[in-house]
Amino acid sequence: MVTLRKRYVVDRSVYSEDSFAEEHEKVYRLRKTILDHLKEYLTCDSKRAKNAVLSLLPIIGWMRIYRVKEWLLGDVVSGISTGLVAIMQGLAFSLLAGLPPSYGLYTAFFPMLTYFFLGTSRHISVGSFPVLSLMVGAVVTRLVPDKGPAANITGFEDLTPDQKRVVVASSVTFLMGIFQLAMGLLQVGFIVVYLSDTLVSGFTTAAAVHILVSQLKFVLGLEVPGISGPLSIIYTLEKVFVQITSTNICDLVMSILIMLAVYVVKELNDIYKAKLPVPIPIEVITTVIACGASYGFNFEKRFGVEVVGEMVSGYESPIAPNMEIFQESAVEAFPIAIVGFAVAFSVAKVYSIKHDYTIDGNQELIAFGVSNIFGASFRSFAASTALSRTAVQESSGGKTQIAGLISAMMAMIVTVALGFLLEPLPRSVLGALVIVNLKGMLMQFREIPYLWRRDKPDCVVWVLTCLGATLLGLDLGLAVGLGVELLTVVFRTQFPRCSVLANITGTDFYRDRKDYLHIFEPNGVTIFRIPSPIFFANIEFFKDKLIEAVGFNPLRVLRKRNKALRKIKKHMQKKNDDVTEKGMNDLFTQITDESGKDMEEPPVDIRVPKVDLHSLILDFSAVTFLDISALKGLKMALRNFIRIDVDVYIVACDVYIVEKLHSCMFFDDEILTSMFFPTLHDAMLHVLEKHKESTCKGRAEEVAEVGGRSAAAVVPSCGGSETLRVAGRDIPQGGGGVAEQGLAHQSGALERKRSHLG
Repeated sequence: MVTLRKRYVVDRSVYSEDSFAEEHEKVYRLRKTILDHLKEYLTCDSKRAKNAVLSLLPIIGWMRIYRVKEWLLGDVVSGISTGLVAIMQGLAFSLLAGLPPSYGLYTAFFPMLTYFFLGTSRHISVGSFPVLSLMVGAVVTRLVPDKGPAANITGFEDLTPDQKRVVVASSVTFLMGIFQLAMGLLQVGFIVVYLSDTLVSGFTTAAAVHILVSQLKFVLGLEVPGISGPLSIIYTLEKVFVQITSTNICDLVMSILIMLAVYVVKELNDIYKAKLPVPIPIEVITTVIACGASYGFNFEKRFGVEVVGEMVSGYESPIAPNMEIFQESAVEAFPIAIVGFAVAFSVAKVYSIKHDYTIDGNQELIAFGVSNIFGASFRSFAASTALSRTAVQESSGGKTQIAGLISAMMAMIVTVALGFLLEPLPRSVLGALVIVNLKGMLMQFREIPYLWRRDKPDCVVWVLTCLGATLLGLDLGLAVGLGVELLTVVFRTQFPRCSVLANITGTDFYRDRKDYLHIFEPNGVTIFRIPSPIFFANIEFFKDKLIEAVGFNPLRVLRKRNKALRKIKKHMQKKNDDVTEKGMNDLFTQITDESGKDMEEPPVDIRVPKVDLHSLILDFSAVTFLDISALKGLKMALRNFIRIDVDVYIVACDVYIVEKLHSCMFFDDEILTSMFFPTLHDAMLHVLEKHKESTCKGRAEEVAEVGGRSAAAVVPSCGGSETLRVAGRDIPQGGGGVAEQGLAHQSGALERKRSHLG
């Protein structure tokens, strides 16, 4: 394919920021103060009230456009399909939370009722999520262990162990909902951006490993007490392998058959999803078959299989959360709230983009906060969404949350009327269903090679998050992942890839000199680019890289020049102790006179470092902000170059950064506003014009086409040196000259004479 190339011609003056400001008048806008923003936020009118109501009750928006004939049938079919999956997952995931299976049906019902009115996503299926269930289960296991006494908490008196676990789970969920609601009201929905896809992937993979290990005791029919805390996965595996010879063969065989059947049918569902009206509800089918076989052959008594047991019929009265559990679980409840929202928002965003509607992060926080508070009051545990369940709801024709409401109604029917049918269901079947649904999360291990090839810092985030969450627990693992992720951000900004730019021949483009063959680099000019903000953490790195780019340390050159001038002054004073400043000036005029008169003076063995640089251009196009520490460091670095007669130019600097420089008193009699240019090419043309006479000796002119027009670009040679003549002897200094704060600046007794040597 041939790339279409059009030409354009630009004919304008070379601008500096000062000349541009003189020619083009700028409009200065009045910026709102904090008080103005506060007044605007507190002001209310009818339009704003209407928008507030629509924002808090998104159901009003999508119900007004609901197409009954087109959408209702799809929502009904989707609701039934999703409800069947939600019932099975609710029963299975309740085991992860350490609760009786019937409470998983509560989580499939109550949170959905409030999300129906408050949620902005039309497709996610609200209910239990394995990662959250496991995180809640860790708190439940810590406060109410399988073996040993429960924590000393007021309100545990006269309660059975199962009832204590329910109180702990509902209290943790209530606190989780409070955190989510508070974040929503404070408009901090943006917090989800700190959980990158890489971090979430590593975290959920570690959670899948935890879930897999936690379900081994059900699949193998072993009695393994719940363990929480760092290295809990190691201790759990140890107890599993110690008892491996006691495996219940019936549980194991049944689990393997269930997993194989579900896996095969799910793969067929994916392959033929375009031809199937709804996915085959294999979880429901296998559950019914296993439940019937267990009841008919009496697995519980004949083979010692642990079954679901008595199901709670109907709903219990609401309960208040326990304040002591709040104190015990606050550290765990906050990451649970963050993870629950992050997962739900990520899934909701995928389907909102696919179906072209918007979701509001802050409103989603409010919706999930209220849903979890409401559900916890009726003994449900942490609710979010599950990708597999949401995929069923969307792929089976669901258009709105009416499908979610119908799925909740199905969970209610099972809870109220049909729960007793599930009592003979082996728990190993639920464990097998949990494990087989982990396929998607466990397959995320395949991302490691891809990330290593494409982005090694992201790969480090994934691996360390996964290892941290696996070994230290999900709550500490999330903190580890966030810490590593922030460190990679700091690393990228603190150590950016700085570069020296050169002009691409025949264009006004400037790119890294290492990347192109045909480039134009005038001698004596260095163009330095830093592609990141400059702040307290990387200002020293910036200065080091700048010194590396120019090839010398300006402060060291300045010190050596001043030292040389002091020696010269001392030598001249020894030659004539009674000479005055006027006499020294007269003498210096005679010495530096070009008449060729020779004067016999003792040689002075002094050499000043040579500087082959006359112009330094700093490309600030990628600098988004400067802090006070960086301003001080930048000012000192620029002064050092200016004092050794190197012209410094800053190009493409953001206007707000320039305003900050003015407000922070950055400019003085050395650092001037005239060093700022709007574009890199403007600065380069200015430098070429300024130094064309002194830099073109011994060099042919190179012609470059600029902006479609042929223009002669004078290439400065800058290869000469500057000579200070003292006592009849030439002292080479390079092209930079002598610093003004040297002897001539201090006493006025010396003059510099420049002679450019080809």
